[in-house]
Amino acid sequence: MTTTLNTRLADDLAALRAAGTYKTLQYLDSPMAARAEVENRGETTILCSNNYIGLSDKPELINAAKAALDKYGAGAASVRFICGTFTIHRQLEEKVAQFLHTEASLTYASCWCANTALVPAIIGPGDAVISDELNHASIIDACRMAHKDAKKMIYKHADMASLEEKLRLATDAGCPVKLVITDGVFSMEGDIALLPQICELAKKYQATVMVDESHATGVLGKTGRGTMEYYDMLGRVDIITGTFGKALGGAGGGFVAGSRDLIDILVQRSRPHLFSNSLPPVLSAIALAAIEYLEQHPEITDSLRAKTVYMRDALIAKGLKPLEGDSAIIPLIVGDTALSISVAGEMLKQGIHAIGFGFPVVPEGTARIRIQVSDALSYQEIDRAVEIISNICPVVEE
Repeated sequence: MTTTLNTRLADDLAALRAAGTYKTLQYLDSPMAARAEVENRGETTILCSNNYIGLSDKPELINAAKAALDKYGAGAASVRFICGTFTIHRQLEEKVAQFLHTEASLTYASCWCANTALVPAIIGPGDAVISDELNHASIIDACRMAHKDAKKMIYKHADMASLEEKLRLATDAGCPVKLVITDGVFSMEGDIALLPQICELAKKYQATVMVDESHATGVLGKTGRGTMEYYDMLGRVDIITGTFGKALGGAGGGFVAGSRDLIDILVQRSRPHLFSNSLPPVLSAIALAAIEYLEQHPEITDSLRAKTVYMRDALIAKGLKPLEGDSAIIPLIVGDTALSISVAGEMLKQGIHAIGFGFPVVPEGTARIRIQVSDALSYQEIDRAVEIISNICPVVEE
């Protein structure tokens, strides 16, 4: 039966195809690694994975998963406060808190769940939530989900004058709680939050700081403890959220870390905790093994940084102009959304898998190819990738 909705969906999809912005899924048939088998493409160099420190196929993580399956079974089959809390959850949460120098932590099915659990649980009527304009979509949605009578403000990206203006407005309005939210590493830009300045302003206006470390944990800092360690600020940020689905093994899951009272309130109030199944024990075991592996092998973060600098410099030497940044994300601006998807498609034909991102993921006119470096890559693979990218990717003049 044809309905108005069916017709609209078909028309929308036809318009996406005509505009060249239709997204096609690529199916992998091997573990995530520097090179993976892409269905109908063969072995392909992966430059679009969050597998930053190459843990996704580590035997230590795989063996931990097998042991957890044997001990705990396939899944929790319950929410945490009923019968879905396993001892492996406590082990992981204690490890996360210790790793990030906080009092406590709480796990969720993803960092998206963690972010959307946190903000509505702690922001009430009359409070203010103040978010960087380029924060991740999960943070944007979390702010939208805050109490309808809360003040929701956006400050210009990495603009401390704009942030102070919002803090001053919230203070003048008498907002009892002021929550400043920033990504640690901005996923589409690759730049790092100005955390010392943010925390200084927050102190001045008695605000709370929340940092999403999804693209920073395992990547930044001498031992991979993220943006806080990068700035020598461990233990000095109020709330940290993050994921186990990127550098920490890539299997899935997210967390909130902070004070014991914060975590207890989330246990009592946060809707994803109360109404959604707990993180599967097998994923908890993988995440725990990933943190332990990183603690035992902190040198992999240095190796990742060296390879990132090498690739960035090689792209520049070829005449390309990646956005500046100190993370493992190297964006190459091409401008047009359809062009970014087309360029990514040509790269894939030559065995390089990167993604073209355009509007609405990034602002109109700033479409890009996002390169993500992994420590699993060899320098030879980086050299080959740079050669192919430089032959396909257009140089956009500033």
